[in-house]
Amino acid sequence: MSPVTEARHLRPRRERGPGGLAAVGQSLSLARRGLLLIRHDPQRLFDVLLLPIVATVMFAGVFGGAVAGSMQAYLPQLVPGVLAQIAVAASVVTGVQLRDDMDRGVFDRLRTLPISRVAPLAGSLLADVVRYVIAGAMTLAVGVALGYRPENWPGLLAGCLLVVFCAFAMSWIFAYLGVVLRSAQAVQGTSMLVLMPLSFLSNALVPPQSMPGWMEVIAEVNPLSHLVTSLRNLAAGEPAGQDVALTLLGAGVILAVAAPLTVRAYVRQAR
Repeated sequence: MSPVTEARHLRPRRERGPGGLAAVGQSLSLARRGLLLIRHDPQRLFDVLLLPIVATVMFAGVFGGAVAGSMQAYLPQLVPGVLAQIAVAASVVTGVQLRDDMDRGVFDRLRTLPISRVAPLAGSLLADVVRYVIAGAMTLAVGVALGYRPENWPGLLAGCLLVVFCAFAMSWIFAYLGVVLRSAQAVQGTSMLVLMPLSFLSNALVPPQSMPGWMEVIAEVNPLSHLVTSLRNLAAGEPAGQDVALTLLGAGVILAVAAPLTVRAYVRQAR
């Protein structure tokens, strides 16, 4: 055997990553792990259980009379807005917990397993979908308790699925912050700088026409405004096709940009 041939035989073979279906299965398994963590630590759900109650009751009492003349008249406008806000706010925790897990070495241990390198990241984001569902359900429950009665329940439920999808898309932005920033506190602070303008420079709580001119322009093009309008129209049984299409387009653009950036940054740190 020639020296070249012998060297080829002695050279270690490069390990191949798992196929697409295997990576999906591993991501789902790690998502189940995330759900088990919630089961063993219910305090992880305190924000999505308590914040919908506080926000819905507080905003209904504070803005109801000023915006719609009464709290009851304000609920059809408020509940869809708070539902979208709370679900998007819940996605911030994804980046904070991701950074915390990376700091504590959880992902380092997972990377020693023969699994896809992106499975821990994808599993973490998939597990948090349950948080968005709980946040939406709690907001609707509080709204109904206050007197909210949607005209079209099937349309409202379809809108809730749209909200969950948009929150999942937004979670990739905060996951990216969780990967590139160096502390959970930095992730939380930076995420709030993104979340606050997105939430309040929208039509979620008040009509954009009541804002100064430049704020109204921002509110009209804010993706959250299209999401809230879609949810309101679906709940009222009114045409919502254009706003639903714009919402899906915005969420798709966020996924197309944020997901590859997050995966690339995560894999770079995993090397």
